[in-house]
Amino acid sequence: MTARILVVDDMPTNVKLLEARLMAEYFQVLTASNGEDAIALCESGQCDMVLLDVMMPGIDGFEVCKRLKANPETAHLPIVMVTALDQPEDRIKGLEAGADDFLTKPVNDLALVTRVKSLVRLKMLTDDLRLRASNGDELAMDHYQVVDEVNASKHRPNIIVVDDKAASYEKMVSTLSVQNNVEVETNATDALFRIVEGQYDLAIISLNMSNFDSLRLCSHLRSLERTRVLPIVVIAGMDQEEVVSRAMEIGVNDYIKSPIDTQELLARLKTQLCRKRYNDCLRASVQQTIEMAVKDPLTELHNRRYFEMHFTSLFDKSVASKKPLTAIMCDIDKFKAVNDTHGHDVGDAVIIEVANRIRKSVRNVDIACRYGGEEFAIIMPDTDIEYANVVAERIRREVAEHPVIAESGSKQIYTTISMGLSSLELEDDTPKQLLKRADVALYAAKNAGRNKVMTEAA
Repeated sequence: MTARILVVDDMPTNVKLLEARLMAEYFQVLTASNGEDAIALCESGQCDMVLLDVMMPGIDGFEVCKRLKANPETAHLPIVMVTALDQPEDRIKGLEAGADDFLTKPVNDLALVTRVKSLVRLKMLTDDLRLRASNGDELAMDHYQVVDEVNASKHRPNIIVVDDKAASYEKMVSTLSVQNNVEVETNATDALFRIVEGQYDLAIISLNMSNFDSLRLCSHLRSLERTRVLPIVVIAGMDQEEVVSRAMEIGVNDYIKSPIDTQELLARLKTQLCRKRYNDCLRASVQQTIEMAVKDPLTELHNRRYFEMHFTSLFDKSVASKKPLTAIMCDIDKFKAVNDTHGHDVGDAVIIEVANRIRKSVRNVDIACRYGGEEFAIIMPDTDIEYANVVAERIRREVAEHPVIAESGSKQIYTTISMGLSSLELEDDTPKQLLKRADVALYAAKNAGRNKVMTEAA
């Protein structure tokens, strides 16, 4: 794993030292000696992460961090402050400015490399989501919306603390319960089941549990799909640098040293919860994009593209297994008259209601789609034409016998549908021919007076 790391420091000696350490791990290194140049490099998209000194001429590191986090184009960049300042209030100030971590000079090599690798890994995951979710302008809006939601949301995050020492977890619970729903689990094995089965926004795990390797719990959580992206913060002792390093390699998001500074704890958790909410938003956007590609926006049935993609596959499986396959083509009768008489809004309501009745009548294994306009198509695998005819008749009756209620109940629209069925013929049949025969049967139903179900043999 490699990345472009920007080192910002006005002391050439410090820059060269960090540059050597990072290049030894095969990172690409860019440098800047002041805040203005650092912001420009970040805004140009030339770096993946920033190591930022605090005390610099001009604007200091705190202000640089705030400006980068306020800009939607750079807000997702991980920032680690590297400084000689070592007071708790300095560290908290940096975290509240938006920094992901605060390392004190002289920097421990293990801590530096571990933190850089961890944040680069998280950045790459976010970048992948950003790339798939949307374009830059929409992401800028999304980021502001998510940050505002984290800061002003009425949702209380659900946090689980895994620790078997009351003196440790009671202080955390007291601090966190003001703004969060907090649960405690003292048994690591039980904790795994609770976290997997629960709906948690973040887990805090002590690395000093009695008779249990806490890293094993972290590893299990990262290996399971349900908890793979759950933020994990570990609590470590002052002399547990190597254990922390292993935890970060496993995929832990952050750590805090004991004795715990409550303000630092709150600042770190806020960062993790904000990032989680942002990534959740991106994942939802990706899922929505996928659904938009395969679903009809009006009816929420599958669209014709999805239908055609999967129909051939189902057809080939049925041929190979010598199992039946039936296609149904449906069309709303005299739909143009509905639009002309009542308007397109009512016409849309009719299409939506017919789609709902089709959806309720077919099985999960069947593929129902809006084929175009007022026309629908259904593919029923492992289904002979006799059973499919029963389903089609049920759909036809549901549409014919119950009016569509439109315009807040002020209108009742009676409509009917015509349906044509065809089944797979094992010798020399093709998907195109199967659909064509269903379409011919549909038009035969139309010509026979509408509101009918007809098969290809009729």
